[in-house]
Amino acid sequence: MFSFRIDEHLEMQLLEDRHADELFALVINNRAHARQWLPWVDDTKTVDDTKAFIRRTLERFARQDGFQCVILEDGKIVGGIGHLYVNWLAKKTEVGYWLAESAQGRGIMTRAVIVMMEHAFNVYGLNRLEIHCATGNARSRAIPERLGFKLDGTLREAGYLYDRFVDHVVYSVLAREWKSLRSKHASHK
Repeated sequence: MFSFRIDEHLEMQLLEDRHADELFALVINNRAHARQWLPWVDDTKTVDDTKAFIRRTLERFARQDGFQCVILEDGKIVGGIGHLYVNWLAKKTEVGYWLAESAQGRGIMTRAVIVMMEHAFNVYGLNRLEIHCATGNARSRAIPERLGFKLDGTLREAGYLYDRFVDHVVYSVLAREWKSLRSKHASHK
């Protein structure tokens, strides 16, 4: 099982069936907040929907094609993060993440993304890590900007949020860039 203690309060664990009830409750309690930027929120109607998502992500993990983790603060799930896929031929991946409204603004996701960067570059041996965000999602965009990712560009109408298309920005960091950025962010570990 992938498990990583970020600090005395924060931990990341591979998303498993045992997380289903708590994760579903978190999504339901954050529905209005999360659906501003996440297209899958309205499709999460029952705990069985969450269990189906967990099964799909564990199948992906077994194929070495990405994985999803829950982020726990003091033992309670506050969000999720994962490698959405792994393109072994191109040696790249994309990180996706979300956080409960009550857990935002305290650096939790920045520290979790650092763990995912370390995993992508040091465990998987990849060369490129991307983060895609809706152009209007300032909180999500702040994370790659804070961590030194480069803004590659804008993908026009790349996402659909319930009733409208939204543009996405693409940020990336390369393995050689992360080596020089790592010491700057060592205090976040």
